[in-house]
Amino acid sequence: MSIPERTELLVLDGVLTADQAARTVHGIRAVQRPDGAIPWFRHHHLDPWDHTESAMALDVAGEHEAAERAYDWLARHQNEDGSWYAAYRDGDPADVTDRGRETNFVAYVAVGVWHHYLSTGDDAFLDRMWPTVSAAIECVLRLQQPGGQIGWKRDEDGTPVNDALLTGSSSIHHALRCALALAEQREEPQPDWELALGSLRHAIRRHPDRFLDKSRYSMDWYYPVLGGALRGAEAQARIEADWEKFVVPGLGVRCVVPNPWVTGGESAELALALWAMGESDRALTILQDIQHLRDPRTGLYWTGYVFEDRAVWPEELTTWTAGSVLLAVAALGGDEATCSVFGGEQLPVGVEPDCCR
Repeated sequence: MSIPERTELLVLDGVLTADQAARTVHGIRAVQRPDGAIPWFRHHHLDPWDHTESAMALDVAGEHEAAERAYDWLARHQNEDGSWYAAYRDGDPADVTDRGRETNFVAYVAVGVWHHYLSTGDDAFLDRMWPTVSAAIECVLRLQQPGGQIGWKRDEDGTPVNDALLTGSSSIHHALRCALALAEQREEPQPDWELALGSLRHAIRRHPDRFLDKSRYSMDWYYPVLGGALRGAEAQARIEADWEKFVVPGLGVRCVVPNPWVTGGESAELALALWAMGESDRALTILQDIQHLRDPRTGLYWTGYVFEDRAVWPEELTTWTAGSVLLAVAALGGDEATCSVFGGEQLPVGVEPDCCR
């Protein structure tokens, strides 16, 4: 097993050694199919969002060719309307297991493509992927509601589901910022996207009533921060308000209250959000706390742990959980592309409406 090219960025005290980082990267690569698809694990399904997160993790390790193959898979299998289906069996485009088209799944390609471009500086890749990103963003914005929020998905028959999820819309907020950064790099202004982004940002910051109530889920708690809609005092207040509700000291972050279940993906994403707020010490503690989920044999991470039963559940070692850990470690380690994408200081913010003034 070779050591990743950029191991120094993936070494973090109490989280990963160089050898452990190499094993985690190898674990993701071992699941990736020859066609570039990265399912959750072998013989399970792929969804476009988690596939992209895993590709981003490969880039932080310097595995740029493998990451590029993952993005090429998306380009080849994009639907005519710019979307992807919600789930493909082990990455096989001929075997779709969920024909819904979730807007946050569709939009996230922009985050991955921008991250890969910043990691490689590959203009040819950007030119090749721009039509894919543009079509995906246009597909998503067709479900934006008058209040700025983004409808959740289209059903199998194409019927739009206009109810909006705060987590999904916050992820789309992040994706729109990255899409606009790509547009700026290509010198192709997208004023409609800027207005859409500003309207979405305003809805997230000022109109929680426009989203379905999913406040039991930790992702609804931290995603407005992770997606960049909240920063500064607003972000700090939101995280402090529900810290004790979701964080289980020494174990990680609950997926949903009151269930006694901590999950690696949510924990690593919270660590990324904390890092973006300038809370690196707390981010490090969260990452250290979830190392009980690590499988030393594969380097991958169990999806979750039911602490009342002292049991791993479900018994899945998922690529995207490992990917989220690597991205959080890369941010704390100072990887420029990851810091730029999740720190967001240089990303466009859109044009917010003034309806609340």
